[in-house]
Amino acid sequence: MKGQAVKEATKEQQYGACLDVRDEKGVASLGVMTNFVWQTDPKRLLFVLARYKFAARMLAGKTNVLEIGCADAFGSRIVRQFVKSLTVSDFDPVFTKDVQERMSPDWPMQVRLHDMLSGPIDGAFDAAYSLDVMEHIAEKDEHRFLKNIVDSLTDDGVLLIGMPSLQSQQYASPGSLAGHVNCKTGEGLKQSVDPFFANVFIFSMNDEVVHTGFYPMAHYLFALCCNRRRSASRNGVNGKHTS
Repeated sequence: MKGQAVKEATKEQQYGACLDVRDEKGVASLGVMTNFVWQTDPKRLLFVLARYKFAARMLAGKTNVLEIGCADAFGSRIVRQFVKSLTVSDFDPVFTKDVQERMSPDWPMQVRLHDMLSGPIDGAFDAAYSLDVMEHIAEKDEHRFLKNIVDSLTDDGVLLIGMPSLQSQQYASPGSLAGHVNCKTGEGLKQSVDPFFANVFIFSMNDEVVHTGFYPMAHYLFALCCNRRRSASRNGVNGKHTS
């Protein structure tokens, strides 16, 4: 009909769904930290998202999951896809504000402003993960950091820690080196979490590939921790922290 607008269409019909989602939900923002990565070193985004995918697969099916140090939580949606409930936390209000402003109702997450060095976070979490955070925690504070995470977990809770290896730091950028005060070897990471968990499994990672290879050749390390030691148990009922 004359004067009627012609709807935009893709040349292949199946891709029309891309325009439908754009028109209905808009085009998603990357988030302040992910935007920095995309603008300055786009390949690194692949590595970061691969770390989140590993966390998602390891924690799949968990009921109430906590992320410590979420930054802009761009990758957190991958974990949210596999778990029933996700709470993301960070100690920096710039990042938690950014997460809240970009929150999608299709992928709901609880957002908490919390410094894990200050104490446990309320909630009976059956799993927690922290990616690219512990290397920013001074060695003198890491036991308190880990204990407060453990005290945020149920008695059978699982913890996943991911961090760059000590050996990788000779290749790190000046910006990364400025914040990395506590990188570890594979053996060193295991020693840090051993006091809290009876079973700790260390994985190596190079770029986006997770494997069981030689730790000194790994750029990144994961510690998957389960079966909390009795000595690491806290007071409370059903794993819920009480002050």
